[in-house]
Parts: sequence; C-alpha cells; structure tokens
Amino acid sequence: MMRKLLLIIAIIILESCKSKAILSDVLPVEKAVYIENNTLLEKIIQKQASNKSDFTTLYIRSSVDYKSEDNSQRVSAEIKIKKNEIILVSIRFLGITMAKAFITPAEVKYYEKINGTYFEGNYESISQLLGTDLNFNKLQNLLLGLPMEDIDKDRYLLTELSDNYKFNSIIKNPEFSFLFDMERVLLKKQEVSQLEKERTFEVNYGPFQMATSVFLPSTFEVIAKQKNATTNIKVDYNLITVNEDLSYPYEVPNGYDKISIN
Repeated sequence: MMRKLLLIIAIIILESCKSKAILSDVLPVEKAVYIENNTLLEKIIQKQASNKSDFTTLYIRSSVDYKSEDNSQRVSAEIKIKKNEIILVSIRFLGITMAKAFITPAEVKYYEKINGTYFEGNYESISQLLGTDLNFNKLQNLLLGLPMEDIDKDRYLLTELSDNYKFNSIIKNPEFSFLFDMERVLLKKQEVSQLEKERTFEVNYGPFQMATSVFLPSTFEVIAKQKNATTNIKVDYNLITVNEDLSYPYEVPNGYDKISIN
C-alpha cells in the first residue's frame, strides 16, 4: 500500500485541509437549464480558456493528506514544473525524502525509499491503476486547476445550475463533466466516470489565488473510486514561486529494485 500511496501522491498532488470551501455536489436537477444559445456557449468556453496560466516554471511547496480504507498518512511535497516538459515531485516525511517522481510527456519515473524500489514506464499502467486515461498534459492541468480535456461545443452539452455552469461530454464511455463558477468561469469540479467498470475519478477545487502571473487553486481534493475501494488525497499549496531558475535532479539510488505496476 505504501507503494501505491507514494505513486499516487507523487503523480497527482491535489487539495487542502480547507475542505469546507470545496463544492460537495451539483445543485438539484430541477434548477438546471439547458443552454442552447451557441453564442453564449462559445463565450463561456472562450472565457474558460483565457484562464490558462502563463509561466515558464513553477515551484510549489505543499502538504498532503492521503487516506484509503487501510492507510492514512500526512507528508510534505515539493513540486517543480517546467511548463509542458517536466514535473518533478519530491515526497518528504519529517524532512527526509521518501520518494521522487520525474514525469515528462514520454514517461513516468519514480522511486521510493521504504521498499527500495523504482519504476520506469509509460502512462498505460498508471492509467490502469488510477482508473482513468492519463497523460502529461492532463496531469499538469490537474495541478494547475484546469480541465483535463479541451471543451468544445460539438462534444459537450452545457447546463446552467443556479450560479454554476456544467459541461457534460456527449460521449459516455468515459464521461467527462466540468463544473465552473459563473463569475470568472473558474473550475470547481471535474470528474471522469466509467459506470460499466464502477470507476470514478473526481477532483474538487477550492478558492483560486494569484501568484505573480499565475492563477492557481489554493486547495483541491482527488477522490478515486473503483468498485468498493476509495482513495482520497488532500493537499495545501503553502508556497508558490513563479519563473525561477529551477533544477530537476533525479537519480535512482544504488541497490533499488525495478518493479512493474499491476
């Protein structure tokens, strides 16, 4: 279980302890109004797209709470992002580096200290573990508070839910849904559902904050469900710096054993 804990935390760092600010669910269906006005729909999509962050590098110091049916743990995480190229995550406990993940568009690498193991591979096995199809861009967007998928009017239906907009994909296998606030069209919730496999992958975002030129969530939560198993990851973004010169050191310690992920 520690291997899965470190892998999931290292790959996706999400939410904070300020859970009271997280959206719990959509509003009652009777308040939903389907929006057929294509001009309005396109304006909403354009507004959402304009929220994308402009940066070269990001440094994020965070605290992480992990919980599953048989394990819970609190660790710290240092996240370094070179936009569209590298995500480096270091997991620490009591100041000691317990795991590192080096993620690029081509591959995922990580090692963990407790069992002395390391992994090198593509996104296929990671996707199977988490129950949703992932790639570098999706992982980067999750950390930035952006939709995992591009939204367009030909593939999504839009409904108005009181003070929120909700997009649902027309294609249902898997089904994507995104919930935005109406004021700034910032992401509040995104979800991937595979009902026939009893899988859901959900991310809830709390308040956004401005860090120099980057607008990021301060808190967010990942809830991964597969049949009777549920994994929760909560994260605080405690410190953010933008466009610093960062290094991305990654080297597997001597004597570690290579593993596969099933």
